[in-house]
Amino acid sequence: MSATKIEKRIVKYRVEKKDEAEKQAAAKSAVQRSSGAKVIRMTEEVQRPEVLIGSTYKIKTPVSDHAMYLTINDIILNEGTEHEQRRPFEIFINSKNLDHFQWIVALTRIISAVFRKGGDVTFMVDELKAVFDPRGGYWQPGGKFMPSIIAEIGHVIERHLQFIGLMRRPELDPHQKKLVDEKRAEYEARTKQQDAFSKSHFPEGAQLCKKCSTAAVVMMDGCMTCLNCGDSKCG
Repeated sequence: MSATKIEKRIVKYRVEKKDEAEKQAAAKSAVQRSSGAKVIRMTEEVQRPEVLIGSTYKIKTPVSDHAMYLTINDIILNEGTEHEQRRPFEIFINSKNLDHFQWIVALTRIISAVFRKGGDVTFMVDELKAVFDPRGGYWQPGGKFMPSIIAEIGHVIERHLQFIGLMRRPELDPHQKKLVDEKRAEYEARTKQQDAFSKSHFPEGAQLCKKCSTAAVVMMDGCMTCLNCGDSKCG
């Protein structure tokens, strides 16, 4: 056995047993054989590739004249193996509204740092969705209330994580879905409009006839005439 010269100062040491070293080497080789490739874990040491897969979402709120465009770039880990996984790597937000420039830059840098750190990043969705604007929120088209712009960004990130498979979409079980469908059909049947204007065989915009009480009065030859009973102001 040849002698090895140690240049640095020894601060601590550990005696490695031969049996432990052999077990660790055997376990490592077994993992490599079973996976067929080296498993790359998401840590801060993962370097940004030249090309990333991106998705852009448009956010248009009634509290701003300009829309926001949120882009999330994903990295593919262990590409080509059975451990292939798509994870978010960075986020960008672009808008013409410079009033939000400072917090947009800060927020995107923090979220991107959390993405690159790896692990479970889904907790961030609930944190963002819980942010409320003290001036009040707004309603989205379709009747969904958003407590703040930050909360809507959280909803967009949640939708993206569901799209790439990191989060599950909330779904009702068959019994709950059946109950909701029954209640919806019952409500629609109870509130359905049934009047003289709902089903008419006469032209749209016809007025109500005072004689036969039918929405069939239209202008004909310069005179208001009922197409149902023939009543006319011109005689």
